[in-house]
Amino acid sequence: MYTIGQVSEMFGLPVSTLRYYDREGLFPGMERSSGIRRFGEKELEALRVIECLKKSGMEIRDIKQFMEWCARGSETYPLRRELFLRQKDLVEAEIQRMNRVLDMIRYKCWYYEQAVRDGNEERLALMRPEDMPEEIKRAYENAHEK
Repeated sequence: MYTIGQVSEMFGLPVSTLRYYDREGLFPGMERSSGIRRFGEKELEALRVIECLKKSGMEIRDIKQFMEWCARGSETYPLRRELFLRQKDLVEAEIQRMNRVLDMIRYKCWYYEQAVRDGNEERLALMRPEDMPEEIKRAYENAHEK
């Protein structure tokens, strides 16, 4: 069993966030000793899932719904699966968007490296994608994809 302070350090979360999660009912059945929260393996695993879902962009109210489904048991497996399938699709779309952003940055790093070397942008202004190094061409095309 762990104290709230220990869990705060383990996860790099403020104690206030853990208290908020508890108030929101995200740790149903948490053990308390003289009013002090005690985090067991069940709460730590719940916290791992909560943090994963938060990082994926899910709102606390939806995470709370998920935790309520978990408490209801196996009848909610299909609901939980659908929730994770939807979230997976959202995360994959965000990764794709961020890869396009990263490719634009890669292209611009190369572009300005060339401009610095040349002392101007004249050659680059006339350059077509097919004249670029293959890796840069791929980055350029992905970043400029409609």
